[in-house]
Amino acid sequence: MLKKLYDNFEEIFCVFTMAIMVGCLAIQILIRVTIGSSLAWTEELSRYSFLWTVYIGAVLVAKRNGHVRITAQFLLMPAKVRLAFRLLADIIWVSATLYVAWQSWTVIHDGMEFPEISPTLHILKSYVEMIIPAGFLLLAWRIVEDWAVRFRKGTLLELLQEQEETA
Repeated sequence: MLKKLYDNFEEIFCVFTMAIMVGCLAIQILIRVTIGSSLAWTEELSRYSFLWTVYIGAVLVAKRNGHVRITAQFLLMPAKVRLAFRLLADIIWVSATLYVAWQSWTVIHDGMEFPEISPTLHILKSYVEMIIPAGFLLLAWRIVEDWAVRFRKGTLLELLQEQEETA
């Protein structure tokens, strides 16, 4: 069961946060239509759940190798050269995500030191913003994990076939 949860974490998380967002927006519409007023907490919670969905959704896309890549310039090169460029690009990508995670963590740390409370839910905004470093760390993990699994299975060249199919 833990392996199934690990393998499908992003899907489960995104479904959960999307359900919260859609539920909050449905409540908001229902209240506006029936009463003519609004509930501030539903707007805030739907905004926060949207933010969390976007960051974990980006991880989901990376896990499925669905991010946009410009690869046409490599199509005439030998497979090993294309694989080397793919590895280089992913190393740069992982480095950038780790840098963003580190920088966002320092901002969140400052937010903990000088707290800002959300207006309607009355929670520390830094808790909501923790999705930024968490999402980027998980993104880096999924990229590295994909390389490790493919290396162990001996299926690295499948990365190139996937690129050629989408090019």
